[in-house]
Amino acid sequence: MEKRWVQAVQGNQEQTDLLAQKLTIDPSLAQILVQRGITSFDAAKDFFRPQMAHLHDPFLMKDMDKAIVRIEKALEQREHILIYGDYDVDGTTSVALAYSFFRNFSSTIAYYIPDRHKEGYGISTTGIDYARENGYTLIIALDCGIKSNDKITYANSLGIDFIICDHHLPGDELPEAVAILDPKRADCTYPFKELAGCGIGFKLAQAYCIRHQLPAHQYEQYIDLVMVSIAADIVPVEDENRILAYHGLIKLNTKPCMGLKALMDISGKNKHYTLTDVVFSLAPRINAAGRMDHANQAVKMLLCDEDGLALEQSLFINLQNTERKTSDQNITAEALALIEDCEILMNKKTTVVYHESWNKGVIGIVASRLTEKYYRPTVVLTKSNGLLTGSARSVAGFDLYEALLSCQDLMVQFGGHKFAAGLTMKPEHIESFTERFEKVVSATITEDLLCPEIKIDNEISLAQIDGKFQRIIAQMAPFGPHNMAPVFVSHKVSLIGKPYIVGEKHLKLTLKQQNSAIFESIGFGLAAYETLLEPNRPFSVCYTIEENVWRDQKRIQLNIKAIKLAE
Repeated sequence: MEKRWVQAVQGNQEQTDLLAQKLTIDPSLAQILVQRGITSFDAAKDFFRPQMAHLHDPFLMKDMDKAIVRIEKALEQREHILIYGDYDVDGTTSVALAYSFFRNFSSTIAYYIPDRHKEGYGISTTGIDYARENGYTLIIALDCGIKSNDKITYANSLGIDFIICDHHLPGDELPEAVAILDPKRADCTYPFKELAGCGIGFKLAQAYCIRHQLPAHQYEQYIDLVMVSIAADIVPVEDENRILAYHGLIKLNTKPCMGLKALMDISGKNKHYTLTDVVFSLAPRINAAGRMDHANQAVKMLLCDEDGLALEQSLFINLQNTERKTSDQNITAEALALIEDCEILMNKKTTVVYHESWNKGVIGIVASRLTEKYYRPTVVLTKSNGLLTGSARSVAGFDLYEALLSCQDLMVQFGGHKFAAGLTMKPEHIESFTERFEKVVSATITEDLLCPEIKIDNEISLAQIDGKFQRIIAQMAPFGPHNMAPVFVSHKVSLIGKPYIVGEKHLKLTLKQQNSAIFESIGFGLAAYETLLEPNRPFSVCYTIEENVWRDQKRIQLNIKAIKLAE
Protein backbone atom coordinates (compact mmCIF):
# COMPACT_ATOMS: atom_id res chain seq x y z
CA MET A 1 0.00 0.00 0.00
CA GLU A 2 1.40 3.38 -1.03
CA LYS A 3 1.94 5.81 1.81
CA ARG A 4 1.35 9.54 2.05
CA TRP A 5 4.47 11.60 2.65
CA VAL A 6 3.66 14.28 5.20
CA GLN A 7 6.23 16.96 6.01
CA ALA A 8 6.26 18.21 9.61
CA VAL A 9 5.47 21.85 10.23
CA GLN A 10 8.76 23.65 10.69
CA GLY A 11 9.44 25.23 14.06
CA ASN A 12 10.36 28.83 14.81
CA GLN A 13 13.46 29.64 12.74
CA GLU A 14 14.90 32.06 15.28
CA GLN A 15 14.61 29.45 18.06
CA THR A 16 16.13 26.84 15.75
CA ASP A 17 19.16 28.96 14.85
CA LEU A 18 19.78 29.92 18.50
CA LEU A 19 19.48 26.31 19.69
CA ALA A 20 21.79 25.05 16.93
CA GLN A 21 24.35 27.65 18.00
CA LYS A 22 24.13 26.83 21.72
CA LEU A 23 24.32 23.08 21.16
CA THR A 24 26.79 23.30 18.24
CA ILE A 25 24.71 20.92 16.14
CA ASP A 26 23.41 20.86 12.58
CA PRO A 27 20.43 23.25 12.20
CA SER A 28 18.38 20.39 10.72
CA LEU A 29 18.69 18.53 14.03
CA ALA A 30 17.95 21.68 16.03
CA GLN A 31 14.80 22.08 13.95
CA ILE A 32 13.64 18.59 14.98
CA LEU A 33 14.21 19.41 18.65
CA VAL A 34 12.17 22.62 18.33
CA GLN A 35 9.38 20.66 16.61
CA ARG A 36 9.33 18.41 19.68
CA GLY A 37 9.05 21.29 22.11
CA ILE A 38 12.72 21.45 23.08
CA THR A 39 13.56 25.11 22.61
CA SER A 40 16.23 25.93 25.21
CA PHE A 41 19.65 24.69 26.26
CA ASP A 42 18.30 23.52 29.64
CA ALA A 43 15.42 21.64 28.02
CA ALA A 44 17.87 19.99 25.63
CA LYS A 45 20.13 19.03 28.53
CA ASP A 46 17.22 17.33 30.33
CA PHE A 47 16.21 15.61 27.08
CA PHE A 48 19.63 14.25 26.19
CA ARG A 49 20.59 13.37 29.78
CA PRO A 50 17.43 12.12 31.56
CA GLN A 51 17.87 12.10 35.34
CA MET A 52 16.15 9.83 37.86
CA ALA A 53 16.09 12.84 40.18
CA HIS A 54 13.57 14.44 37.81
CA LEU A 55 10.91 11.79 38.46
CA HIS A 56 7.76 13.29 39.96
CA ASP A 57 6.91 12.97 43.64
CA PRO A 58 4.74 9.81 43.82
CA PHE A 59 2.61 11.37 46.56
CA LEU A 60 1.26 13.80 43.95
CA MET A 61 -0.80 10.86 42.69
CA LYS A 62 -4.33 10.78 44.07
CA ASP A 63 -4.79 8.15 46.83
CA MET A 64 -1.08 7.35 47.15
CA ASP A 65 -1.20 8.23 50.85
CA LYS A 66 -4.19 5.93 51.33
CA ALA A 67 -2.43 3.09 49.50
CA ILE A 68 0.72 3.35 51.62
CA VAL A 69 -1.25 3.54 54.89
CA ARG A 70 -3.25 0.40 53.96
CA ILE A 71 -0.08 -1.50 53.00
CA GLU A 72 1.61 -0.45 56.23
CA LYS A 73 -1.36 -1.79 58.18
CA ALA A 74 -1.24 -5.08 56.27
CA LEU A 75 2.48 -5.47 56.94
CA GLU A 76 2.18 -4.61 60.63
CA GLN A 77 -0.68 -7.07 61.17
CA ARG A 78 0.92 -9.73 58.96
CA GLU A 79 -2.08 -9.90 56.68
CA HIS A 80 -1.92 -12.11 53.64
CA ILE A 81 -1.37 -9.89 50.57
CA LEU A 82 -2.15 -10.94 46.99
CA ILE A 83 -0.47 -9.17 44.05
CA TYR A 84 -2.93 -9.42 41.13
CA GLY A 85 -2.08 -8.53 37.53
CA ASP A 86 -3.04 -8.85 33.89
CA TYR A 87 -1.65 -11.60 31.63
CA ASP A 88 0.18 -9.39 29.10
CA VAL A 89 3.70 -7.96 29.29
CA ASP A 90 2.65 -4.89 31.26
CA GLY A 91 0.70 -7.03 33.71
CA THR A 92 3.36 -9.68 34.22
CA THR A 93 6.19 -7.16 34.67
CA SER A 94 3.95 -5.24 37.09
CA VAL A 95 3.34 -8.35 39.17
CA ALA A 96 7.03 -9.31 39.11
CA LEU A 97 8.00 -5.80 40.28
CA ALA A 98 5.40 -5.44 43.05
CA TYR A 99 5.86 -9.00 44.34
CA SER A 100 9.68 -8.72 44.31
CA PHE A 101 9.55 -5.41 46.15
CA PHE A 102 6.98 -6.17 48.84
CA ARG A 103 8.25 -9.67 49.63
CA ASN A 104 11.20 -7.86 51.19
CA PHE A 105 8.77 -6.78 53.92
CA SER A 106 6.29 -9.66 54.08
CA SER A 107 6.47 -13.45 54.25
CA THR A 108 2.72 -13.77 53.65
CA ILE A 109 2.57 -12.46 50.11
CA ALA A 110 1.76 -14.21 46.81
CA TYR A 111 0.74 -13.31 43.27
CA TYR A 112 -2.16 -14.21 41.03
CA ILE A 113 -2.72 -13.82 37.29
CA PRO A 114 -6.08 -14.76 35.74
CA ASP A 115 -6.23 -17.46 33.08
CA ARG A 116 -6.84 -15.64 29.78
CA HIS A 117 -8.98 -18.47 28.42
CA LYS A 118 -11.02 -19.33 31.52
CA GLU A 119 -11.30 -16.00 33.37
CA GLY A 120 -10.69 -13.33 30.75
CA TYR A 121 -9.28 -9.86 31.25
CA GLY A 122 -9.24 -7.96 34.53
CA ILE A 123 -10.41 -8.79 38.02
CA SER A 124 -12.29 -12.10 38.05
CA THR A 125 -14.71 -13.64 40.50
CA THR A 126 -12.51 -16.73 40.40
CA GLY A 127 -9.53 -14.66 41.52
CA ILE A 128 -11.44 -13.09 44.38
CA ASP A 129 -12.73 -16.50 45.50
CA TYR A 130 -9.15 -17.77 45.44
CA ALA A 131 -8.15 -14.89 47.72
CA ARG A 132 -11.03 -15.64 50.14
CA GLU A 133 -10.28 -19.37 50.25
CA ASN A 134 -6.61 -18.75 51.00
CA GLY A 135 -7.03 -15.99 53.57
CA TYR A 136 -5.87 -12.97 51.56
CA THR A 137 -7.36 -9.76 52.97
CA LEU A 138 -5.58 -7.23 50.73
CA ILE A 139 -5.30 -7.42 46.94
CA ILE A 140 -3.00 -5.02 45.08
CA ALA A 141 -4.22 -5.03 41.46
CA LEU A 142 -1.88 -3.85 38.72
CA ASP A 143 -2.67 -2.93 35.09
CA CYS A 144 -6.35 -3.72 35.67
CA GLY A 145 -9.28 -3.02 37.96
CA ILE A 146 -10.29 0.53 37.08
CA LYS A 147 -13.59 -0.64 35.56
CA SER A 148 -14.16 -3.72 37.75
CA ASN A 149 -16.76 -2.03 39.96
CA ASP A 150 -18.93 -5.10 40.50
CA LYS A 151 -15.93 -7.33 41.29
CA ILE A 152 -14.58 -4.86 43.86
CA THR A 153 -18.02 -4.65 45.47
CA TYR A 154 -18.05 -8.46 45.67
CA ALA A 155 -14.58 -8.47 47.28
CA ASN A 156 -15.72 -5.86 49.82
CA SER A 157 -18.62 -8.09 50.82
CA LEU A 158 -16.06 -10.79 51.66
CA GLY A 159 -13.88 -8.49 53.73
CA ILE A 160 -11.16 -8.21 51.08
CA ASP A 161 -9.70 -4.76 50.41
CA PHE A 162 -8.41 -3.63 47.02
CA ILE A 163 -5.67 -1.18 46.02
CA ILE A 164 -5.98 -0.54 42.29
CA CYS A 165 -2.89 0.50 40.30
CA ASP A 166 -4.13 1.06 36.76
CA HIS A 167 -3.44 3.32 33.79
CA HIS A 168 -6.54 2.74 31.68
CA LEU A 169 -9.41 5.19 31.32
CA PRO A 170 -11.93 4.94 34.19
CA GLY A 171 -15.66 4.58 33.66
CA ASP A 172 -18.24 7.10 34.86
CA GLU A 173 -17.99 5.74 38.42
CA LEU A 174 -14.87 4.54 40.20
CA PRO A 175 -14.81 1.20 42.03
CA GLU A 176 -15.15 1.29 45.83
CA ALA A 177 -11.52 0.39 46.50
CA VAL A 178 -9.41 1.51 49.47
CA ALA A 179 -7.15 3.38 47.05
CA ILE A 180 -7.17 3.93 43.30
CA LEU A 181 -3.87 4.94 41.72
CA ASP A 182 -4.61 6.00 38.15
CA PRO A 183 -3.37 9.32 36.72
CA LYS A 184 -6.23 9.22 34.21
CA ARG A 185 -8.94 9.53 36.88
CA ALA A 186 -10.56 12.95 36.55
CA ASP A 187 -9.68 14.11 40.06
CA CYS A 188 -5.99 13.15 39.88
CA THR A 189 -3.60 16.06 39.32
CA TYR A 190 -0.48 13.94 38.87
CA PRO A 191 1.74 15.78 36.34
CA PHE A 192 2.15 12.85 33.92
CA LYS A 193 -0.83 10.84 32.71
CA GLU A 194 0.78 8.20 30.49
CA LEU A 195 2.60 5.79 32.78
CA ALA A 196 2.30 2.10 31.95
CA GLY A 197 0.73 -0.20 34.54
CA CYS A 198 4.19 -1.31 35.67
CA GLY A 199 5.07 2.37 36.00
CA ILE A 200 2.23 2.79 38.51
CA GLY A 201 3.61 -0.16 40.48
CA PHE A 202 7.05 1.47 40.38
CA LYS A 203 5.61 4.71 41.79
CA LEU A 204 3.96 2.72 44.61
CA ALA A 205 7.31 1.17 45.51
CA GLN A 206 9.00 4.57 45.25
CA ALA A 207 6.41 6.09 47.59
CA TYR A 208 6.91 3.30 50.14
CA CYS A 209 10.67 3.88 50.11
CA ILE A 210 10.28 7.63 50.51
CA ARG A 211 7.85 7.19 53.41
CA HIS A 212 10.22 4.77 55.16
CA GLN A 213 13.45 6.54 54.19
CA LEU A 214 14.78 3.52 52.33
CA PRO A 215 17.54 3.85 49.70
CA ALA A 216 16.44 4.49 46.12
CA HIS A 217 18.08 1.25 44.99
CA GLN A 218 15.28 -0.64 46.72
CA TYR A 219 12.91 0.33 43.90
CA GLU A 220 15.26 1.45 41.12
CA GLN A 221 16.62 -2.10 40.79
CA TYR A 222 13.41 -3.04 38.96
CA ILE A 223 13.70 -0.35 36.30
CA ASP A 224 14.46 -2.86 33.54
CA LEU A 225 11.01 -4.38 34.12
CA VAL A 226 9.42 -0.93 33.85
CA MET A 227 11.26 -0.26 30.59
CA VAL A 228 10.02 -3.54 29.10
CA SER A 229 6.44 -2.57 29.98
CA ILE A 230 6.87 0.87 28.39
CA ALA A 231 8.13 -0.71 25.19
CA ALA A 232 5.49 -3.44 25.02
CA ASP A 233 2.51 -1.25 25.94
CA ILE A 234 3.54 1.41 23.39
CA VAL A 235 2.99 4.34 25.74
CA PRO A 236 4.42 7.81 24.95
CA VAL A 237 8.18 7.94 25.45
CA GLU A 238 8.23 11.35 27.09
CA ASP A 239 8.39 12.88 30.57
CA GLU A 240 8.73 10.10 33.19
CA ASN A 241 8.47 7.33 30.61
CA ARG A 242 11.54 8.70 28.83
CA ILE A 243 13.53 8.76 32.07
CA LEU A 244 12.43 5.24 33.03
CA ALA A 245 13.01 3.83 29.54
CA TYR A 246 16.44 5.51 29.25
CA HIS A 247 17.75 4.12 32.54
CA GLY A 248 15.90 0.82 32.08
CA LEU A 249 17.77 0.21 28.83
CA ILE A 250 21.07 0.94 30.53
CA LYS A 251 20.26 -1.72 33.14
CA LEU A 252 19.05 -4.20 30.50
CA ASN A 253 22.31 -3.80 28.58
CA THR A 254 24.56 -3.99 31.65
CA LYS A 255 22.94 -5.93 34.50
CA PRO A 256 19.43 -7.18 33.67
CA CYS A 257 17.44 -9.38 36.02
CA MET A 258 18.25 -13.06 35.51
CA GLY A 259 14.99 -13.83 33.73
CA LEU A 260 15.45 -11.11 31.14
CA LYS A 261 19.12 -12.01 30.67
CA ALA A 262 18.22 -15.63 29.96
CA LEU A 263 15.53 -14.54 27.51
CA MET A 264 18.00 -12.23 25.76
CA ASP A 265 20.47 -15.11 25.40
CA ILE A 266 17.75 -17.38 24.00
CA SER A 267 16.66 -14.73 21.49
CA GLY A 268 20.15 -14.60 20.00
CA LYS A 269 20.80 -10.97 20.88
CA ASN A 270 22.26 -10.18 24.28
CA LYS A 271 23.59 -6.63 23.95
CA HIS A 272 22.97 -3.26 22.27
CA TYR A 273 19.23 -3.48 22.98
CA THR A 274 16.94 -0.61 21.96
CA LEU A 275 13.23 -0.17 22.75
CA THR A 276 12.50 -1.51 19.26
CA ASP A 277 14.50 -4.65 20.02
CA VAL A 278 12.47 -5.12 23.21
CA VAL A 279 9.21 -4.71 21.25
CA PHE A 280 10.12 -7.28 18.61
CA SER A 281 12.34 -9.70 20.53
CA LEU A 282 11.55 -9.85 24.25
CA ALA A 283 7.91 -8.69 24.46
CA PRO A 284 6.43 -11.35 22.11
CA ARG A 285 8.16 -14.09 24.07
CA ILE A 286 6.89 -12.81 27.42
CA ASN A 287 3.40 -12.40 25.96
CA ALA A 288 3.44 -15.92 24.54
CA ALA A 289 3.14 -17.44 28.02
CA GLY A 290 -0.32 -15.93 28.57
CA ARG A 291 -1.38 -16.48 24.96
CA MET A 292 -0.58 -20.19 24.71
CA ASP A 293 -0.63 -21.43 28.33
CA HIS A 294 -0.62 -19.32 31.52
CA ALA A 295 1.10 -15.99 32.22
CA ASN A 296 2.35 -17.37 35.54
CA GLN A 297 5.15 -18.89 33.47
CA ALA A 298 6.35 -15.41 32.49
CA VAL A 299 6.25 -14.18 36.08
CA LYS A 300 8.19 -17.24 37.24
CA MET A 301 10.89 -16.42 34.70
CA LEU A 302 11.08 -12.76 35.71
CA LEU A 303 11.38 -13.75 39.38
CA CYS A 304 14.20 -16.27 38.87
CA ASP A 305 17.27 -15.69 41.02
CA GLU A 306 19.28 -18.66 39.76
CA ASP A 307 20.82 -18.82 36.28
CA GLY A 308 19.88 -22.44 35.72
CA LEU A 309 16.22 -21.93 36.58
CA ALA A 310 16.08 -18.73 34.49
CA LEU A 311 17.47 -20.58 31.47
CA GLU A 312 15.03 -23.47 31.91
CA GLN A 313 12.07 -21.11 32.21
CA SER A 314 13.13 -18.95 29.25
CA LEU A 315 13.54 -22.05 27.07
CA PHE A 316 9.98 -23.07 27.95
CA ILE A 317 8.65 -19.60 27.12
CA ASN A 318 10.61 -19.53 23.87
CA LEU A 319 8.94 -22.80 22.86
CA GLN A 320 5.54 -21.27 23.62
CA ASN A 321 6.46 -18.33 21.40
CA THR A 322 7.26 -20.72 18.54
CA GLU A 323 3.83 -22.30 18.97
CA ARG A 324 2.28 -18.83 19.10
CA LYS A 325 3.87 -17.92 15.76
CA THR A 326 2.38 -20.98 14.07
CA SER A 327 -1.04 -20.30 15.55
CA ASP A 328 -1.22 -16.61 14.62
CA GLN A 329 0.07 -17.28 11.08
CA ASN A 330 -2.62 -19.91 10.51
CA ILE A 331 -5.42 -17.74 11.92
CA THR A 332 -4.22 -14.71 9.95
CA ALA A 333 -4.35 -16.75 6.74
CA GLU A 334 -7.90 -17.88 7.58
CA ALA A 335 -9.01 -14.33 8.36
CA LEU A 336 -7.50 -12.99 5.12
CA ALA A 337 -9.34 -15.68 3.18
CA LEU A 338 -12.65 -14.72 4.86
CA ILE A 339 -12.19 -11.10 3.86
CA GLU A 340 -10.91 -11.64 0.33
CA ASP A 341 -13.70 -14.10 -0.46
CA CYS A 342 -16.35 -11.52 0.43
CA GLU A 343 -16.70 -8.46 -1.78
CA ILE A 344 -18.80 -6.68 0.87
CA LEU A 345 -16.03 -7.03 3.45
CA MET A 346 -13.42 -5.81 0.98
CA ASN A 347 -15.31 -2.57 0.35
CA LYS A 348 -15.93 -1.53 3.95
CA LYS A 349 -14.09 1.03 6.06
CA THR A 350 -13.83 -1.44 8.94
CA THR A 351 -12.96 -5.09 9.35
CA VAL A 352 -14.94 -7.34 11.71
CA VAL A 353 -14.19 -11.06 11.40
CA TYR A 354 -15.20 -14.00 13.59
CA HIS A 355 -14.55 -17.72 13.92
CA GLU A 356 -15.49 -19.71 16.98
CA SER A 357 -12.37 -21.92 16.92
CA TRP A 358 -9.71 -19.19 16.76
CA ASN A 359 -7.25 -19.11 19.66
CA LYS A 360 -8.26 -16.34 22.03
CA GLY A 361 -4.64 -15.76 22.93
CA VAL A 362 -3.48 -14.65 19.48
CA ILE A 363 -6.42 -12.74 18.03
CA GLY A 364 -4.85 -9.43 19.11
CA ILE A 365 -1.84 -10.18 16.91
CA VAL A 366 -4.15 -11.16 14.05
CA ALA A 367 -6.05 -7.88 14.45
CA SER A 368 -2.76 -5.99 14.16
CA ARG A 369 -1.79 -7.91 11.01
CA LEU A 370 -5.17 -7.27 9.37
CA THR A 371 -4.96 -3.57 10.24
CA GLU A 372 -1.52 -3.42 8.66
CA LYS A 373 -2.81 -5.20 5.54
CA TYR A 374 -6.03 -3.22 4.92
CA TYR A 375 -5.31 -0.16 7.06
CA ARG A 376 -8.71 0.34 8.65
CA PRO A 377 -10.14 -0.14 12.18
CA THR A 378 -10.31 -3.86 12.82
CA VAL A 379 -12.02 -6.24 15.26
CA VAL A 380 -11.21 -9.96 15.43
CA LEU A 381 -13.57 -12.16 17.48
CA THR A 382 -13.65 -15.72 18.73
CA LYS A 383 -15.86 -17.71 21.10
CA SER A 384 -14.99 -18.20 24.77
CA ASN A 385 -17.17 -19.38 27.63
CA GLY A 386 -20.37 -18.84 25.65
CA LEU A 387 -19.51 -15.26 24.69
CA LEU A 388 -17.70 -13.64 21.79
CA THR A 389 -14.45 -12.08 22.88
CA GLY A 390 -12.26 -9.94 20.68
CA SER A 391 -9.39 -7.58 20.13
CA ALA A 392 -9.66 -4.30 18.27
CA ARG A 393 -6.93 -2.23 16.61
CA SER A 394 -7.03 1.22 15.05
CA VAL A 395 -5.14 3.26 12.48
CA ALA A 396 -3.05 6.32 13.33
CA GLY A 397 -5.16 9.35 14.18
CA PHE A 398 -8.48 7.54 14.69
CA ASP A 399 -9.93 7.15 18.20
CA LEU A 400 -11.02 3.53 18.39
CA TYR A 401 -12.16 3.84 22.02
CA GLU A 402 -14.69 6.55 21.11
CA ALA A 403 -16.03 4.43 18.25
CA LEU A 404 -16.52 1.45 20.58
CA LEU A 405 -18.15 3.73 23.13
CA SER A 406 -20.90 4.33 20.56
CA CYS A 407 -21.48 0.56 20.48
CA GLN A 408 -21.27 -0.10 24.21
CA ASP A 409 -24.92 -1.15 24.55
CA LEU A 410 -24.12 -4.11 22.28
CA MET A 411 -21.20 -5.30 24.41
CA VAL A 412 -20.98 -6.99 27.79
CA GLN A 413 -17.78 -5.07 28.46
CA PHE A 414 -14.88 -3.37 26.71
CA GLY A 415 -11.77 -1.46 27.66
CA GLY A 416 -8.59 -0.03 26.25
CA HIS A 417 -7.49 3.19 24.59
CA LYS A 418 -7.66 5.03 21.28
CA PHE A 419 -5.42 2.58 19.38
CA ALA A 420 -6.24 -0.82 20.90
CA ALA A 421 -9.03 -2.39 22.93
CA GLY A 422 -10.53 -5.64 24.12
CA LEU A 423 -14.25 -6.42 24.05
CA THR A 424 -16.86 -9.06 24.90
CA MET A 425 -20.37 -9.46 23.54
CA LYS A 426 -23.23 -11.95 23.35
CA PRO A 427 -23.26 -14.03 20.13
CA GLU A 428 -26.63 -12.63 19.08
CA HIS A 429 -25.22 -9.10 18.92
CA ILE A 430 -22.43 -9.66 16.41
CA GLU A 431 -24.44 -8.59 13.34
CA SER A 432 -25.75 -5.45 15.04
CA PHE A 433 -22.26 -4.63 16.32
CA THR A 434 -20.71 -5.10 12.86
CA GLU A 435 -23.27 -2.77 11.28
CA ARG A 436 -23.05 -0.14 14.03
CA PHE A 437 -19.24 -0.17 14.11
CA GLU A 438 -19.08 0.33 10.33
CA LYS A 439 -21.63 3.13 10.50
CA VAL A 440 -19.86 4.97 13.34
CA VAL A 441 -16.40 4.67 11.78
CA SER A 442 -17.64 5.65 8.29
CA ALA A 443 -19.24 8.79 9.72
CA THR A 444 -16.14 9.92 11.61
CA ILE A 445 -13.04 8.72 9.78
CA THR A 446 -11.51 10.73 6.92
CA GLU A 447 -10.10 9.27 3.70
CA ASP A 448 -6.62 10.47 4.67
CA LEU A 449 -6.72 8.36 7.82
CA LEU A 450 -7.43 5.26 5.71
CA CYS A 451 -4.10 5.69 3.95
CA PRO A 452 -0.93 5.12 6.00
CA GLU A 453 1.38 8.09 6.23
CA ILE A 454 5.05 8.70 6.72
CA LYS A 455 5.75 11.72 8.86
CA ILE A 456 8.89 13.43 7.63
CA ASP A 457 10.78 15.51 10.17
CA ASN A 458 13.11 17.31 7.79
CA GLU A 459 14.64 17.40 4.34
CA ILE A 460 18.40 17.04 4.28
CA SER A 461 21.15 16.19 1.83
CA LEU A 462 23.14 13.00 2.30
CA ALA A 463 26.24 15.18 2.56
CA GLN A 464 25.03 16.39 5.98
CA ILE A 465 25.24 12.87 7.42
CA ASP A 466 28.46 12.14 9.24
CA GLY A 467 29.52 10.55 12.51
CA LYS A 468 28.54 13.52 14.66
CA PHE A 469 25.14 13.83 12.93
CA GLN A 470 24.42 10.16 13.64
CA ARG A 471 25.64 10.37 17.26
CA ILE A 472 23.29 13.28 18.00
CA ILE A 473 20.37 11.27 16.60
CA ALA A 474 21.39 8.26 18.70
CA GLN A 475 21.28 10.45 21.81
CA MET A 476 17.66 11.32 21.04
CA ALA A 477 16.77 7.70 21.87
CA PRO A 478 14.96 5.86 23.32
CA PHE A 479 12.48 6.17 20.49
CA GLY A 480 8.77 5.48 20.68
CA PRO A 481 5.40 7.29 20.50
CA HIS A 482 5.80 11.09 20.87
CA ASN A 483 9.55 10.68 20.29
CA MET A 484 9.93 8.64 17.13
CA ALA A 485 13.25 8.21 15.39
CA PRO A 486 13.64 11.24 13.06
CA VAL A 487 12.60 10.54 9.48
CA PHE A 488 14.43 12.44 6.76
CA VAL A 489 13.78 12.89 3.08
CA SER A 490 16.40 13.37 0.39
CA HIS A 491 15.74 14.01 -3.30
CA LYS A 492 17.74 13.21 -6.44
CA VAL A 493 19.41 10.23 -4.83
CA SER A 494 21.25 7.76 -7.08
CA LEU A 495 22.08 4.07 -6.96
CA ILE A 496 25.60 2.75 -6.71
CA GLY A 497 25.62 -0.70 -8.28
CA LYS A 498 22.52 -2.87 -8.36
CA PRO A 499 20.02 -3.39 -5.54
CA TYR A 500 19.35 -6.95 -4.43
CA ILE A 501 16.76 -8.79 -2.35
CA VAL A 502 17.48 -10.28 1.08
CA GLY A 503 15.09 -12.37 3.15
CA GLU A 504 12.59 -12.60 0.25
CA LYS A 505 11.01 -9.15 0.66
CA HIS A 506 13.71 -6.74 1.84
CA LEU A 507 15.87 -4.57 -0.40
CA LYS A 508 19.58 -3.90 0.04
CA LEU A 509 20.95 -0.95 -1.89
CA THR A 510 23.81 1.52 -1.87
CA LEU A 511 23.00 5.22 -2.25
CA LYS A 512 24.79 8.41 -3.09
CA GLN A 513 23.90 12.02 -3.70
CA GLN A 514 26.04 14.71 -5.29
CA ASN A 515 29.05 15.50 -3.03
CA SER A 516 27.96 12.93 -0.43
CA ALA A 517 29.54 9.81 0.95
CA ILE A 518 28.22 6.41 -0.09
CA PHE A 519 25.66 4.86 2.26
CA GLU A 520 24.65 1.24 2.58
CA SER A 521 20.88 1.04 2.98
CA ILE A 522 18.13 -1.42 3.78
CA GLY A 523 14.46 -1.16 2.84
CA PHE A 524 12.31 -3.62 4.79
CA GLY A 525 9.40 -4.86 2.71
CA LEU A 526 10.53 -2.88 -0.35
CA ALA A 527 11.66 -5.79 -2.56
CA ALA A 528 9.21 -4.71 -5.28
CA TYR A 529 11.51 -1.78 -6.09
CA GLU A 530 14.38 -4.04 -7.16
CA THR A 531 13.43 -3.86 -10.84
CA LEU A 532 12.08 -0.30 -10.72
CA LEU A 533 15.31 1.42 -9.67
CA GLU A 534 17.86 2.24 -12.34
CA PRO A 535 21.45 3.49 -11.83
CA ASN A 536 20.98 6.66 -13.88
CA ARG A 537 17.47 7.51 -12.71
CA PRO A 538 17.41 9.74 -9.58
CA PHE A 539 14.67 9.14 -7.01
CA SER A 540 13.56 10.31 -3.55
CA VAL A 541 13.85 8.39 -0.29
CA CYS A 542 12.43 8.68 3.23
CA TYR A 543 14.68 7.10 5.84
CA THR A 544 15.96 6.94 9.36
CA ILE A 545 19.67 6.99 10.18
CA GLU A 546 21.03 4.10 12.21
CA GLU A 547 24.25 2.63 13.46
CA ASN A 548 24.57 -0.89 12.12
CA VAL A 549 26.67 -3.16 14.34
CA TRP A 550 27.94 -6.34 12.72
CA ARG A 551 30.67 -8.43 14.35
CA ASP A 552 31.50 -5.43 16.54
CA GLN A 553 32.07 -3.28 13.44
CA LYS A 554 29.97 -0.09 13.40
CA ARG A 555 28.85 1.88 10.36
CA ILE A 556 26.11 4.32 9.44
CA GLN A 557 23.17 2.75 7.64
CA LEU A 558 20.05 4.30 6.13
CA ASN A 559 16.81 2.47 6.93
CA ILE A 560 14.63 3.26 3.92
CA LYS A 561 10.95 3.73 4.79
CA ALA A 562 9.65 4.67 1.34
CA ILE A 563 10.83 5.33 -2.20
CA LYS A 564 9.34 7.69 -4.75
CA LEU A 565 10.46 7.49 -8.35
CA ALA A 566 11.07 10.69 -10.29
CA GLU A 567 8.19 11.58 -12.59
